[in-house]
Amino acid sequence: MRILVMGGTRFIGVYLTRLLLATGHEVTLLNRGNRPGPEGVEVVMCDRTSPDALKTALGGRTFDAIYDNNGRELSDTQPLIELFGHTVQQFIYVSSAGVYLKSEQMPHMEGDAVDPNSRHKGKHHTEAYLKQRGIPFTAIRPVYIYGPQNYNPLEKWFFDRLSYDRPLMIPGNGKAITQLGHCEDLAQAMVAILDNPKAIGQIYNISGERYVTFDGLALACAEAMGKPAPDIRHYDPKQFDFGKRKAFPMRVQHFFTAIDKAKQELDWTPRYGLVQGLRDSYRHDYSRTEQTVDFELDEQILASS
Repeated sequence: MRILVMGGTRFIGVYLTRLLLATGHEVTLLNRGNRPGPEGVEVVMCDRTSPDALKTALGGRTFDAIYDNNGRELSDTQPLIELFGHTVQQFIYVSSAGVYLKSEQMPHMEGDAVDPNSRHKGKHHTEAYLKQRGIPFTAIRPVYIYGPQNYNPLEKWFFDRLSYDRPLMIPGNGKAITQLGHCEDLAQAMVAILDNPKAIGQIYNISGERYVTFDGLALACAEAMGKPAPDIRHYDPKQFDFGKRKAFPMRVQHFFTAIDKAKQELDWTPRYGLVQGLRDSYRHDYSRTEQTVDFELDEQILASS
């Protein structure tokens, strides 16, 4: 199949592209040109936020399937549909479990209510638009994605503090339950959707099989790094106002999903356990790169304790 991948030179896209090539597909990547693509893969340099530039770069082409990995707002995806909506056989959209409305009943399931005020509401608007337009789409709702080349400071937050033998300032009582999924497992699920008639018109939660508390995640990161149990300290986040800066990389609430539907309909199972995946991220990314670390907010919390 001829496949267009929106954003394929970093993080999820690297694994996705590798898997698509291994199964014999012809892959074209579109990005802003900040990073080179893999050898033998066509890379189209274009800023997708400009509809005119997108039309110039891709006009006249056809693709059997499109993976939209980095569309955040409906306005990001509409130009793609205007170009290819009448020809594409499958449109696979990376949404977010962040669209779900906070609930007392967990885990989140694909039919649960969404939050119209979520910061991810643009993702849900895009899902609704694809359905309304009759596009043969599949939407994926990951929880927290981690792994090598992660551009969100998720596991890095823990690795930073453990590397410097600092206390880990965990908000609340540390018992909030969450869920992480390795980027390679996500890519495997995305490939399982391709040319799968069961997946057309469906939404799938994609993440790891196990849930973990914040304190448990700190312990898992220490284990992955070969470190002793960390010094975990708790604080009330409501006592602090850091403006737009984040003292902790995760939402302070229970946040996890059921992945049974994806496992059953896609014949997919996550490969990585949590410690195994964190060890992969640490060894093949964090430990090999120079890190910039800022502990200013930690110091503010410690000073008030």
